[in-house]
Amino acid sequence: MEAHAGDRLVTHGRTVGQQDRVAEIVEVLGDGGAPPYRVRFDDGHEHILAPGPDSVVRHDAADSRAPGP
Repeated sequence: MEAHAGDRLVTHGRTVGQQDRVAEIVEVLGDGGAPPYRVRFDDGHEHILAPGPDSVVRHDAADSRAPGP
């Protein structure tokens, strides 16, 4: 898993009816984009997370790191 500040961390719900949790990655604390990450949720709370296999990183489509045409 590799992330950069500004990416979104999506943690999928583990049980039926549980919503996915989405947080903005504020800071990458590992080497080369690796976890742990400091994340901020929509309600303003910040946490340091080392995401598990139920999480994915969503990169911004308009991100300047994305390869261009």
